[in-house]
Order: sequence, then structure tokens, then C-alpha cells
Amino acid sequence: MARQSGEDAGGDLLRGTLESMVLRVLADGADHGYGIGRKLEAALGPDAAVEDGSLYPALYRLERRRLIVGTWGRSEANRRARFYALTPKGRDALAARTRQWTTFASAVSRLLGGAAR
Repeated sequence: MARQSGEDAGGDLLRGTLESMVLRVLADGADHGYGIGRKLEAALGPDAAVEDGSLYPALYRLERRRLIVGTWGRSEANRRARFYALTPKGRDALAARTRQWTTFASAVSRLLGGAAR
């Protein structure tokens, strides 16, 4: 039986995927928005490009929820840039989201592999 929208754990996971990926990139160290975007692009490849119009709002949401913290600094090109770093709360959120994603992906893999008979 399908769940009601308020109970849709899978939908919540899909909506939070970009935020989870940003948290994962920042687990390796602080970076500015452009750098985060390039790291996502390198990891995901060209078929799963993350547009700036999605990335920056995700950074702002994560910062509002105190999962990351932003500070102003200078980029490699000596330009003013906002650098983001994972907070302890963000590290905990990344661990929880990773567990949830692993469970969700495993269930989808079982279904797509023909286990839903």
C-alpha cells in the first residue's frame, strides 16, 4: 500500500539528495560554492550536472539549519568568496542521511532486480 505524502520517507530522501551530496563534499574540508560545484561535477560526471540555481539555495538552506557555516574569504583567484564548512551538527546529519540513503538504495535495488514478486 502506498504511503500518504506525510509519510513518504523515500520522497524526503530524494528531495534531500543534493543537500546530502553537499554535506559529503564538505566532509573533506571547507570550500567555496564554485569549488563545491566543481567537486560535485567531477564526482557525478556530466550527465548529473548540478546547476548553480540549485546549488546555492541548497547551501543557504544548510546554513540556515546550521549544518554548515559560511565565512568570507579569498578564493584561489584572489576573489572574495564565501567558504562553507561542515558543523558538528552537519557531520551528524551526514551520517544519518548516509544510513537512510543506503537503506533506501538497497530497497530500490532489490525491487529493480526483480525481488518484488
